[in-house]
Amino acid sequence: MSKKKILVTETILRDAHQSLIATRMTMDEMLPILPQLDKIGFHSLECWGGATFDSCLRFLNEDPWERLRTIRKNCPNTKLQMLFRGQNMLGYRHYADDVLEYFVQKSVANGMDIIRIFDALNDIRNLEAAVKAAKKEGAHAQIAISYTTGPVFDTKYFVDYAKKIESVGADSICIKDMAALLTPYRTEELVKAIKKAVKIPVDLHTHYTSGLASMCLLKGIEAGADIIDTAMSPLALGTSHAPTESMVAALQGTDYDTGLDLVALSEVRDYFMTLRKKYLDSGLLDPKMLAVDANALIYQVPGGMLSNLLSQLKQMGKEDKLEEVMKEVPKVRKDAGYPPLVTPTSQIVGTQAVSNVLFGERYKNVNGQFKDLVQGKYGKTPVDIDPKFRKKIIGDEKPVTCRPADLLEPELDKLKKECEEWTEQEEDVLSYAQFDRVAIKFFEKRRDAKAGIDSEHFDAANKVHPV
Repeated sequence: MSKKKILVTETILRDAHQSLIATRMTMDEMLPILPQLDKIGFHSLECWGGATFDSCLRFLNEDPWERLRTIRKNCPNTKLQMLFRGQNMLGYRHYADDVLEYFVQKSVANGMDIIRIFDALNDIRNLEAAVKAAKKEGAHAQIAISYTTGPVFDTKYFVDYAKKIESVGADSICIKDMAALLTPYRTEELVKAIKKAVKIPVDLHTHYTSGLASMCLLKGIEAGADIIDTAMSPLALGTSHAPTESMVAALQGTDYDTGLDLVALSEVRDYFMTLRKKYLDSGLLDPKMLAVDANALIYQVPGGMLSNLLSQLKQMGKEDKLEEVMKEVPKVRKDAGYPPLVTPTSQIVGTQAVSNVLFGERYKNVNGQFKDLVQGKYGKTPVDIDPKFRKKIIGDEKPVTCRPADLLEPELDKLKKECEEWTEQEEDVLSYAQFDRVAIKFFEKRRDAKAGIDSEHFDAANKVHPV
């Protein structure tokens, strides 16, 4: 067997803390360790996108663009990577192509190297504009397969999708197992089949929720995976990822040696252990999040979705209905064309399942997002939806069969006009585009801070603006 150096993507600055502490790590907490992280030799640092953008504006009073520039300045030798929801960008609706293109342009201009692009329905049409924009700006365009389970999601389904990914010009493929549904031998089978079907590199991303991540990564590496996603051990395990140091040690001296130095990693670990203690002491890190929970494998429902459903039911004093709701989820998912359960489809299917159970009649009450999903406004579902069921849900409205973004008029100029009063940098319009009211509130606080006003005690910071 020929030697093959395995590349490592470190997730501590994004997915690790998104998974364990709701994306609350601040720029001030990251800053002291950035030069050390830059020296390790990681393939990339995943540090932006996903929920970081929302969290910066909504909870941390930070400019996400300034965060990106700061990380870039302090990590000049390592590629920076972000997670991008295709036509949704980092928001929760589809955006017109002109906004998407501008976002990609500004991301790369501010220091981004690798853009990992995914779509909740694995609809390749929702990814093409983002790939084209990334390539135009000279960035590496990686498309992620939203991995899931179910009757239609066999190896052939994922291989066919991998071929489409390569054909639209992606530079690499990520098998993105956000719900920790992969098992070791399934991983081996899947990676082998995809590596045989495409020539571009394959990245393996899985979570530790069900306790299998390290084994899945090892079997994936043996099957030909080129890159693995891991997290420094203080914020690994549980709903996060396999520990970086452990995977580096497991591969050391083998044909898959990562070439990373365990002593250098130990220094990084020491820093994050201090942060971990701080998060535990403050209650931000719940020890329950670090426990193994194999329920995801039983219910085939992501851990985050499970806790979200329980939370919804508790608020209504109906937590005794959880078992009924869990049995309803697969039925709703089947009716809706078997969407992978990832943001936003997990929330849409889960909310409809709760509604079906609590109203005592299936689809007596249909939420707007579920209607949009069935109508095709999110894209094409993996399985065609029964026409009778679609009519029941959307009535006489026409199904959307084109790429949803084709129905959108260019909107960048309109958005610029709406937020021009607050704009201090060109990137501000992109913050506003995704999180309008939240962004305005952040812009107000920023302006107040420059004027020396304590915005927490200033009424203007809390008033609602029409958007």
